Amino acid sequence: MTEAYGVDSEVGPLRTVMLHRPGNELRRLTPRNNDKLLFDGIPWVGRAQDEHDAFAQALRDRDVEVLYLGNLLTEALADPEGRATAVAGAIEDLRLGDTLRDYLRTALTALDPAELAEALMAGVRNDEVRAGGLVTSLLAHEDFLIDPLPNLLFTRDSSVWIRDSVAVTSLAMPARVRESQLTELIYRFHPRFAGADKVYDHQLEHVEGGDVLALGPGVLAVGVGERTTPAGVERLAQRVFAKDLAHTVLAVPIAQQRATMHLDTVCTMVDVDAVLMYPNMAEEMRALAVTADGDQLHVAEPEPFLVAAAKALGIDTLRRIDTGLDPVTAEREQWDDGNNTLALAPRVCIAYERTVETNARLEESGIEVIRISGSELGSGRGGPRCMSCPVLRAPIAG
Repeated sequence: MTEAYGVDSEVGPLRTVMLHRPGNELRRLTPRNNDKLLFDGIPWVGRAQDEHDAFAQALRDRDVEVLYLGNLLTEALADPEGRATAVAGAIEDLRLGDTLRDYLRTALTALDPAELAEALMAGVRNDEVRAGGLVTSLLAHEDFLIDPLPNLLFTRDSSVWIRDSVAVTSLAMPARVRESQLTELIYRFHPRFAGADKVYDHQLEHVEGGDVLALGPGVLAVGVGERTTPAGVERLAQRVFAKDLAHTVLAVPIAQQRATMHLDTVCTMVDVDAVLMYPNMAEEMRALAVTADGDQLHVAEPEPFLVAAAKALGIDTLRRIDTGLDPVTAEREQWDDGNNTLALAPRVCIAYERTVETNARLEESGIEVIRISGSELGSGRGGPRCMSCPVLRAPIAG
């Protein structure tokens, strides 16, 4: 029996969240592969784990149930069909060739669920197998046959709940494609999510969860840029309108600068009528309101983002709280994920402690800030919102 899950806003009291504790996949990062795997640096894994444990404890201290992606994946792999699906997805890479693919199919199928989950997340190196054949002979010992997934840390990107339906997203970067395959396995085969309604899947046009903000019941804002495509927003809008999960989707073009790949790197909500925004981009941000017109989509003319958002929410205005105190400080703190806060309830959020000026501005605006350390967690360019996939939020009272 499926438990009741759902999210209809960014700030409704958080009840259940999915995290991924950093593991051996981060230990696979080297100066040779970190760019390909989308990390700016090589994190100190033990410290990253300590920081993540403190993050999870901060959530539990506010009565939030914490689910771990690795545990959910292991439990989902107890299902024989789930195991077969997982193995097939892991070995479909055309680089492998038939001989190596057959070897890996047999070897992975022989693993128990925990071992298989570890292989899927941390990857498999050429020197860790004895497959024989031409392909392994020509590859370097340290080459990966199955790539590690260090970005699993950012559970926000591979799935997002829209009201009582889950969107398993389609990740744009090759290094992250398998993340949403694993997330889909969890929602499909884990007993906890049996029968969960799905509004999107990983084989559709590119949409990433960091670009999807539930501004309020029935209103989504979706960033369009490096990761989420115009076609992805169109497909998502068609699907949420067909299921009556939203009445308005705001398509928000994101000017591509370094560290601004998702909408939630420049804008997150901290109250029902307040957003934290990166001021160096805020004035230029526009939104196109998309609504349903029968079976067709109606696309309005671009408007300033805050104006379009307030109209869609049916309120007079959205309060804007700026990152930093001046353009230089704002740029530094945005780089340090100052905009990437996670709301636990209206006027309560978790933020990295290092974004000192932004946190001070939040508190001056009546927002309680729960500070966490992120010196190592931030090496993948993601903050508390990136590291969390809300599975259940309570409706906002009143």
